Amino acid sequence: MGKQGKPRTILVVDDDAEDRLLLGDAVGEACQPHKLRFVCDGEELFDYLKRRGEYEAQRSLPHPDLILLDLKMPRQDGRETLRKLKTDAQLKRIPVVVLTTSAARDDVNFCYDAHANAYMKKPNSFAELLDLVATISNYWFQLAELPSEK
Repeated sequence: MGKQGKPRTILVVDDDAEDRLLLGDAVGEACQPHKLRFVCDGEELFDYLKRRGEYEAQRSLPHPDLILLDLKMPRQDGRETLRKLKTDAQLKRIPVVVLTTSAARDDVNFCYDAHANAYMKKPNSFAELLDLVATISNYWFQLAELPSEK
């Protein structure tokens, strides 16, 4: 799996509890040192990032190095969340990988037009998820240069 860098924080935005559990298991099984944080939708994501609501008193929460964003969520879906993230001067540098079940061209095109950094379809098996986790980790945390916080 190559060399491991320092542990990074990945903020997962997904309302599906089973998908969150599988992703956590895959990161552990793939021996990735990264810390996953989970929020259930776009509104909770902005509460986390802006330290509002339940996150107001948690000023020491880590800034995410990467956001994995599902598209289909209640309250504020992934499309609206991505648009808001990439137009916010304080947050737009955070890399966003859309990780969703949709392969619809309209969704793919919308996300790239809204400045997603990558668009990936959720795998159909745990083995494929392990490969995806390793690929994401290798690319974003070993090969790519990440921006600094604003």
